[in-house]
Amino acid sequence: MNEASAIRFEPARAEHADIFLAMMGALEAADPGTTPFDEPRRRAIFQEFVRDKTYGQAWLILEGDQHVGYVVLTVSFSFEYRGYDAFIDELYIAVEHRGRGIGRRAMRFAEGAARERGVNAMHLEVSPDNQAALELYRRAGYADHGRSLMTKWLDGGQS
Repeated sequence: MNEASAIRFEPARAEHADIFLAMMGALEAADPGTTPFDEPRRRAIFQEFVRDKTYGQAWLILEGDQHVGYVVLTVSFSFEYRGYDAFIDELYIAVEHRGRGIGRRAMRFAEGAARERGVNAMHLEVSPDNQAALELYRRAGYADHGRSLMTKWLDGGQS
C-alpha cells in the first residue's frame, strides 16, 4: 500500500476513547512514563481534552480503515520560545506498523497543525534508551539542548 495515499489523520472525538485508551495502554506497557497507567483517570482526561481544543488536539492515525496509532499535540505559551510552543505529548504507532514512515508522517502532520495555531517551537520527551524514537526525532530536526525537564506534582502525588 502506498504510504502517502493510505495514511490519514482523523481528529479525536469523545467516542474514540476506547480506541485511544487501548493504544495508550500499549504505549505505557512498552515505554513506562512517570505515572502508572490509570485507565479511568486517562479516560476522564481524554474526554476533557477532546471537549476543549484550547489544550491542543489529538488524532487517530489510520491506514485504510485500520487504527495504526495516534498523535497528541498540546499547546502552551512561553516567553523563551516567543509565544506559543507545543509538545508532541504522545506519539504511538502499533508495533506491526513501525518502520514504514508512519511516525515521520505523523510528526510532519503534528508540526503542520502546530504551525496553523501559530506555534513557534515544538518539544517532545523521549526515554534515553528508546533508540528508535531518538533516531526518528533527530532525523525530524529535534535536538537535545542539554536541559532537563523537571516536574513537581501540585496535587501532592503522581497517582
